[in-house]
Amino acid sequence: MPAGAPRKVLVVDDDPDFVAVTKTILVKEGYQVTTAANGDEALAAMKKESPNLVIMDVMMKTPLEGVTVSQKMFADPALSKIPIVMVSSIASTDKAGLLPDNVQIPIDAWIDKPVKPENLLNVVKRFLK
Repeated sequence: MPAGAPRKVLVVDDDPDFVAVTKTILVKEGYQVTTAANGDEALAAMKKESPNLVIMDVMMKTPLEGVTVSQKMFADPALSKIPIVMVSSIASTDKAGLLPDNVQIPIDAWIDKPVKPENLLNVVKRFLK
């Protein structure tokens, strides 16, 4: 990424409070933030906005929608190089067993919810130096 180029982050989550707080934290640090409430919106936004990083929930319209979107991104040459940070509370829910343990989920980092702002920023900075 050229020096001074805007660092674009796409935040994908069906929880408007999480999206609003995450966007506020990232914008304050100088990132350009686009948001999407589900996988279909996310894929459309990625093709339009070309984000440098995607922060995405696992559970949205379906319990594993984020996993499905990450697999679609991995299979699409135009999207496969975009780092994905998965954020979720699925591990602490009754849906934890739905996460596939026999399939590689193509993500670059995982953050458990609730997300601490400093943890979020540390992970984002790792991908957007």
